Amino acid sequence: MLKIKNYVKAESLEQAYELNQKKSTCILGGMLWLKMSSRSFQTAVDLSGLGLDQIEETEEEFSIGAMVTLRQMEKHEGLNRFSDNAAAESVKSIVGVQFRNLATVGGSIFGRFGFSDVLTFFLALDTYVELYHGGIIPLEQFAKQPYDRDILIRLIVKKTKADCVYLSYRNTKTDFPVVTCAISSLDGKGCAVIGARPGRAQRIELPDAWREMITQEEGREKLAEQTAARMTFGSNMRASAQYREQLAKVLLKRGLKQFAEERSGN
Repeated sequence: MLKIKNYVKAESLEQAYELNQKKSTCILGGMLWLKMSSRSFQTAVDLSGLGLDQIEETEEEFSIGAMVTLRQMEKHEGLNRFSDNAAAESVKSIVGVQFRNLATVGGSIFGRFGFSDVLTFFLALDTYVELYHGGIIPLEQFAKQPYDRDILIRLIVKKTKADCVYLSYRNTKTDFPVVTCAISSLDGKGCAVIGARPGRAQRIELPDAWREMITQEEGREKLAEQTAARMTFGSNMRASAQYREQLAKVLLKRGLKQFAEERSGN
């Protein structure tokens, strides 16, 4: 059972940050994972009154507030148009619409959960996080850092010319993913991201010749093998490390094929 003694609706980011410096304090996101834990907190801080629940689009970037819900992300026309609908694809299998109406982007990213479809997707783009104390840093750097007491304000997705494909494998529909996979081209440079390894999602840059390799079945298979070999996999109750590695190769191969077909107009 989750026990909270004091509830504070933050009036400013400064107040939220100062309160959060105590280990007995927690930041409330959508409260969907937090409420299932057996923990006690002296103070819970609610960020819902700070205007962090909007996706703003400019010519250069998307600014996605920490309190934006997964459903907002799923339905946002600009973000989906930019990502070839990979934004919606990455969250559509997360439980159900009611869940996605509450779960927040900030909670998913700050938690850096190994099973996070959201982290996998955003790592494939030119994405940065803005932290109250730590400032603006690349998401890839943030994803590798240990947990701290900072406050995540927003995600920043640069409108670097991008193409993107997202896939995942689940044992049953709406369950946690066994493996997640995102492949993208950013200004022509390819990258692949594999999540639910079961550790945090890992991003790998593809070789310069990747576009030529994916035009043929043999090349796609070779590139998938090479990419998976550069990643590490572990075991848990959902799958063994060996099974995850094989799944990753399959998803990479499928993603590369989809990528090649869509870009060739087939």
